[in-house]
Amino acid sequence: MTREADDHSGVLKLSAVLADALRQRDAYTRLHSDRVMALANGIGVALGLSGNELHVLELGASLHDIGKIVVPDVVLMKPGRLDDAEMRVMQLHPSVGGDLIAAYEHPRSEPVSKVIRHHHEWFDGSGYPDNLAGEGIPLLARIVTLVDNYDAMAVRRVYQGARPHHEIMQIMESEAGTKLDPEMFKRFVQVIDDPRYAMFKAS
Repeated sequence: MTREADDHSGVLKLSAVLADALRQRDAYTRLHSDRVMALANGIGVALGLSGNELHVLELGASLHDIGKIVVPDVVLMKPGRLDDAEMRVMQLHPSVGGDLIAAYEHPRSEPVSKVIRHHHEWFDGSGYPDNLAGEGIPLLARIVTLVDNYDAMAVRRVYQGARPHHEIMQIMESEAGTKLDPEMFKRFVQVIDDPRYAMFKAS
């Protein structure tokens, strides 16, 4: 095994441990992360990212919600819309997750932590936690933002029903340029319509 492969294997093991810890609390979040990882990888391949970039993207997508480990059950499992105070608690999860991974001594920790920290930044700068905008948001985080938003609408959750594919795409198209990177959205359209990713497509 090469040094790079060995390093990647070590982070994957950490990823598996943390993901399993989250699954013990919230099975939905774990399955959601698996789907986000698969679709994000599809966009990365379509973009021609390097092997190293794809590894970082895979890990960042897999762990993007790991910060929810610290979100209380009363907020994480609430079967309704969050109030302002609860939303502020929920909005801590990207920075908590990013800090958690950044603390792990590994060459890929910093880039993976940035994917996690910035996957709720909006293209127009109105997201969180750092109000980054446009290309100031790391590319891999912009990819995860796209697929995270799609899957969140495609699957039934405790506070909302699943939306059909055509409705999700209309919403996302309307958000391209504000919430979502418009160029990455074009790539996402290609990937989600690819038969290889049919299992991740909403009905």
